Amino acid sequence: MARTSAAVEFFRRRFRAEGDAASAVAQRAYMKTTLLFHGVDAKQLRTAARDFCASRTLARPELVALVEELYATRYFDLHSAAIAVLERRRARIERADADWLISLVRRSACWAHVDWLATKIVPHALDARPHHQLRAWARDADFWVRRTALLAQLDALRSGGGDFELFCALAEPMLDEKEFFIRKAIGWVLREVSKKRPAPVRAFVTAHGDRMSGLTRREASKYLR
Repeated sequence: MARTSAAVEFFRRRFRAEGDAASAVAQRAYMKTTLLFHGVDAKQLRTAARDFCASRTLARPELVALVEELYATRYFDLHSAAIAVLERRRARIERADADWLISLVRRSACWAHVDWLATKIVPHALDARPHHQLRAWARDADFWVRRTALLAQLDALRSGGGDFELFCALAEPMLDEKEFFIRKAIGWVLREVSKKRPAPVRAFVTAHGDRMSGLTRREASKYLR
């Protein structure tokens, strides 16, 4: 634990030195959280994670321990640092880490951290055919886990890959949900897919548009003629 404790101190010292008090107040208000902030921006956070990882190999057990210790703090930007380190060491992520990553999603419970985990970290823990995993998450009582199920293929889908039929199967039962973050996630993915593959998105909107919220439909149709 000594090494991970030293790592937490690395980020604390760095963020205390670089943080801005006024920014900390504004960030806390914007995120509507009880967590605290040092007042660092995204560039400072990612640079700190890069510098931290530059001279450390971080074997998988050390990586998990470090993330857990950062998440045990009451600072939002230390949680962010944990995800930034995970992203830089994403090659260490294994399929066996899926349940642990979903536990981080549950503990994050905010769009900034959940979306970062869902789009950049969780995909590295998916099975080659992730139908069982994503369908299970899509039925979870926690809407942040359901949002993760929707967003886990985002990068693959927007690049022209991924399993769009699976996404549709996950999204269709959620179309009646009132939760903003679910409605937004469905529209977001459809919007991104439509940039390269408008036809299947148009077909989905045509088939289910009457059940979509205005938000979902506007997002999904943004690039459709």
